[in-house]
Amino acid sequence: MIQFEWIWAFAALPLPLLLRFILPAANSQQDAALRVPFIEDFQHISTVSINSTARRWPLLLASLAWACLVIAAARPQWIGEPIELPTSGRDLMLAVDLSGSMDARDFKIQGETVNRLQATQVIAGEFIKRRVGDRVGLILFGEQAYVQTPLTFDRDTVRILLYEAAIGLAGKSTAIGDAIGLMVKRLANKKEEKNDNKSSHKPEKKQQVMILLTDGANTAGEVQPIKAAELAAQKGLKIYTIGIGADEMMVRSIFGTQRINPSADLDEGTLTAIAETTGGKYFRARDSAELLKIYDLIDELEPTEQEAKLFRPLRALYTYPLMTALALSALLILAISLSGLRRQHG
Repeated sequence: MIQFEWIWAFAALPLPLLLRFILPAANSQQDAALRVPFIEDFQHISTVSINSTARRWPLLLASLAWACLVIAAARPQWIGEPIELPTSGRDLMLAVDLSGSMDARDFKIQGETVNRLQATQVIAGEFIKRRVGDRVGLILFGEQAYVQTPLTFDRDTVRILLYEAAIGLAGKSTAIGDAIGLMVKRLANKKEEKNDNKSSHKPEKKQQVMILLTDGANTAGEVQPIKAAELAAQKGLKIYTIGIGADEMMVRSIFGTQRINPSADLDEGTLTAIAETTGGKYFRARDSAELLKIYDLIDELEPTEQEAKLFRPLRALYTYPLMTALALSALLILAISLSGLRRQHG
């Protein structure tokens, strides 16, 4: 249907008529009494009287043009059919380790050897791209933890900021507990904001999910990971932990080729305890294929039920009456010009 955004603009529609009665009329017969009534003047007056009715159509053009301008000023809009927005009711925060050990090159992407962070950026980036309807955020942590992107529907921005992350940006150590604590703190602040807002009587149900990826143990920070996980469970935050890194790797040295375990520092016990405490699950990613499968599995999480949000598309229609008014004005100017030329040559 069509609606007018500024319907009060129609109050200006009778404005020309009001001006016609308020302002004094021009005296077109003022100089007629000074003329000598020759026969030619009477013929001219007779012709004007005959054609006066025919020349009323410029007034009609002007009236139509003014009406179109008023309609355009009222901002007509076409309201489309309601469209259901894709919402799942899930807040999903990714926490990515940027410590120095993430520089180990024990992963392959499309046949090319890359470090652990580069593999995470590629695979997690595609995971974020698929999360249509979810609010996605990004926490980066090393020696310190900070929110790179708050929870948002703008998944493209989250992906870009993930791709721009660099190893050592937050320090060389690993503060797993602080990363979890930061998410818990944001949930607490969000709850306080909801308590301050009393406009909605129905509580908003959202599933809070955190995916924490690391290749080491908690070696920095002020909060112990298990304690942070307990606080997260109290807030209803479910944490899925991913331990990334190969079990063995061949390296060359002065003593020849040696087989080493590049994931010797990975604390799988703590990561498992974090996941179990919050109702999540621990995954182990030894290569790119396993990491891809893990994100595919997490991608199948069922969202909590939420009321569907409807959106009605709007399309502005003011251009049509505005173009009509301009066209009528052009015709009116042309008609006045032609009338003036006839009088000069008549």
